[in-house]
Amino acid sequence: MNKRIFLSAPHMSGNELKYIEKVFESNYIAPLGEYVNKFEESIQNYTKTKNALAVVNGTAAIHLALRVLDVGSGDDVLASTFTFIGSVNAIIYQGANPVFIDSDKETWNLSPKLLNKYLCECEKKPKALIVTHLYGMCAGIEKIADICKLHGVYLIEDAAESLGATYHGKHTGTFGDFGVYSFNGNKILTTSGGGMLVSDNHEWIEKAKFYSTQAKEPYLHYEHLEYGYNYRMSNVLAAIGVAQMEVIEERVQKKRKIFEWYKECLRDVHEIEFMPELENSRGNRWLTAMTFQNTKYEKIIKALEEINVESRPLWKPMHMQALFGGAKALTDGTSEMLFDKGLCVASSTTMTKDDVVMICNSIKKTLN
Repeated sequence: MNKRIFLSAPHMSGNELKYIEKVFESNYIAPLGEYVNKFEESIQNYTKTKNALAVVNGTAAIHLALRVLDVGSGDDVLASTFTFIGSVNAIIYQGANPVFIDSDKETWNLSPKLLNKYLCECEKKPKALIVTHLYGMCAGIEKIADICKLHGVYLIEDAAESLGATYHGKHTGTFGDFGVYSFNGNKILTTSGGGMLVSDNHEWIEKAKFYSTQAKEPYLHYEHLEYGYNYRMSNVLAAIGVAQMEVIEERVQKKRKIFEWYKECLRDVHEIEFMPELENSRGNRWLTAMTFQNTKYEKIIKALEEINVESRPLWKPMHMQALFGGAKALTDGTSEMLFDKGLCVASSTTMTKDDVVMICNSIKKTLN
């Protein structure tokens, strides 16, 4: 049996242990410390955002953004339907109502056309939009940002999967009022668990920091006028993040190379279509995603498991989830089609071209 090839395995840079040792020497193990500051600065310098806040995960970052924007009970919040549930759970945390918008075929991400249609026709103006840059690939973010600005809707970019992706050279996560990155174990960079909230609005980030540290008022004793959360990242995990950020461009280039290997190896298989890349953008190709015209993805998953390779169906749209059975949605069938026909294949940056060829040969054999 081949050694297990995971969908997107952690890939250390080599400096993680050295920085962790420095954290232990300082005895700043708990949240806050030198490496939390360094990690936030590394994200600011890389993405050219003005402010960054390191937190426990991406969902916490979205939650803080909604809280700072005063989203609450009864408010409507728009969201990509074709996404992971972590993108939208925080809407429920705030007692708000999710409203789902479908994807377009040009990007597989949220459709600006459907977004504009909904905002032009809805009776109740939504408070915010959470748009996901799916599988590390850019949504039509300039159009989406313009539409949100026109209708007075706050924009939160869920760039959890897309650190390193750019549109016209500008990083995803920096077009909206807030941006969110994730450092979960399977992301392009990992701190084992963690997230980052970014914004050019200093006051908002300071408010998010206040909420993320139990909303403690500035007294010697513990004084609280508002409720908060224990959401700050630990210094130990931030040390891992600092080391990971040293190789971010290498990881992006390797992810993109893996995609090109798949595309080259499967170029003659007409049944397969790969996730497209928006013109003038550079996705990070976090996961190589494809659809099959006539073959159920279950057959491919089974064949890949037989050679010890992990794969996964594309996200089941949120408007199809029982949890959101009563939620409003504007859909045209695009995300449902992608879920029905789509698959993510192994895209770990530790993979070799031989690994990709082996996977492609299994796919081709199954299709034939």
